[in-house]
Amino acid sequence: MVAQRPVEPWHTDQWFTSPWNFLPEATAGFALPAQVKIHDITLRDGEQQAGVVLTTDEKVRIAEALADAGVHRIEAGLPAVSPADEDAVRRIAGLGLPSEIYGFCRCMKSDVRVAADCGVKAVVMEVPASHHLIEKAYGWTRERALDTTIEATAYAHELGLKVTFFPIDATRSPMVELMDDLSRIAREGHADAIVLVDTNGVIAPHAVSFFARHTRERLGLPLETHFHQDFGMGVANTVIAVTQGAEAIHTTVAGIGERAGNTPMEETVLALLTMYGIDLGIKTEKFYELSRLVLGLTGIRQTPNRPVIGDTLFHVESGIPVAWYRRTGEEDMLEVFPFRPGLVGQPDPRILLGKGSGMDSIAFGLERVGLPWSDTEELRVILADVKAASLAKKRMLSDDEFSAIARRTLPGTKG
Repeated sequence: MVAQRPVEPWHTDQWFTSPWNFLPEATAGFALPAQVKIHDITLRDGEQQAGVVLTTDEKVRIAEALADAGVHRIEAGLPAVSPADEDAVRRIAGLGLPSEIYGFCRCMKSDVRVAADCGVKAVVMEVPASHHLIEKAYGWTRERALDTTIEATAYAHELGLKVTFFPIDATRSPMVELMDDLSRIAREGHADAIVLVDTNGVIAPHAVSFFARHTRERLGLPLETHFHQDFGMGVANTVIAVTQGAEAIHTTVAGIGERAGNTPMEETVLALLTMYGIDLGIKTEKFYELSRLVLGLTGIRQTPNRPVIGDTLFHVESGIPVAWYRRTGEEDMLEVFPFRPGLVGQPDPRILLGKGSGMDSIAFGLERVGLPWSDTEELRVILADVKAASLAKKRMLSDDEFSAIARRTLPGTKG
């Protein structure tokens, strides 16, 4: 049983982050929204990761798991792209999940009609924002892109759909040009919200603050975020945008998605909770299980020490952290880890035995395999043998291998 302690936003029974995060001097200038929602895009942008193919049944399983975790909004796919995608969106929209189900559309009336027919009540509508992309990748004029967008967003609104406008490649557009175009679309077409879109993951956190603040002041519409991970800035950029009023954040499970992927839900939700005191109402204890489902169905392999969901995140080999953990124990585990494994559904910490082990590691190992010891000299001998064996094998030792080494040293346990 973990003893209860006075709760500070940076130090609870479940996490221990930095008190500096909450200093008035650090939070000056924040414009936090009343609520922040997760808009999950695993089934659309996540599936666009090269080599990922999800069947309709698999998408339904993921949608149900997302809803079970408390995800507010699920982008079920782009129904106009294929019969299979249309079937998936239609089935997910018909499940009666507590999450809002969105369809993704190009700014084309035909796309909007298909999405509406699938039963969604809201759509994300995309069109290129940067004029260079409009001209070079699409072969369109700026006026054609604007006219098409105005017509399609107005049509979606006429059908009773909530419209989130998604300007592709917004962050590589000149600010004045982008704001002028967005203002015209909102004025002559329709937008219930505007997404801060960083299609190629190229904006830096200090610029996101200005981007979000300026867009909010110029358009007066709710803001959402959509950041990619090409330079590893997705989580930081998303969090910064929230501090400037973004109300919905587009994320994927485990950060899957095109190229380097999208902003990962797990890291972002946990950062907002533990470093900003913003509770999104997501069941964080579902994170590990949910990530295993998505990674298993997509066949994606990730680094074992990935933040929040990595399989070896709570494995400890180095002698000094093991000594800390041995001395602090379960009650004061947060002296060693920034958050408890159970907060994200991870198993308890595991002490590994290998080249980096120390004396406390050996004591842990002996307790785990049920072998008694009487003095530190025995531990030193076993430690030396463990280090040598691990170096020779170039890996950690199993409990059976460790037990065999220990039995060679401990009196009465040989053979």
